[in-house]
Amino acid sequence: MTQSTADQYLQVVTTIDSEAAARQLARGIVDARLAACAQVLSPITSTYWWKGQVEVADEWMIVIKTTAARFAELAAHIKANHSYETPEITATPITEGNPDYLGWISAEVRGR
Repeated sequence: MTQSTADQYLQVVTTIDSEAAARQLARGIVDARLAACAQVLSPITSTYWWKGQVEVADEWMIVIKTTAARFAELAAHIKANHSYETPEITATPITEGNPDYLGWISAEVRGR
């Protein structure tokens, strides 16, 4: 049985340079109903290539629960409200989960 895009679930991750910015971005995502939940994780240390050099920075990770149908709007929102030139926006399919929780995600991104 193939799920429709509306019934496919994603866990989306982005990172940003401060706790305040992470909280603000998470709140904007949830307020816009682009996700049912956005969790801000404590600072992480990222080591990465940027413009030909290895950089090390403290970042805050945001883990976002949404549907595949809302991904394009979510990605556009992150890009428009993010301070980075190239923000991380990655999505991992949620292939299994508590049916009640997954149904809650669907209901919240559709609005009530």
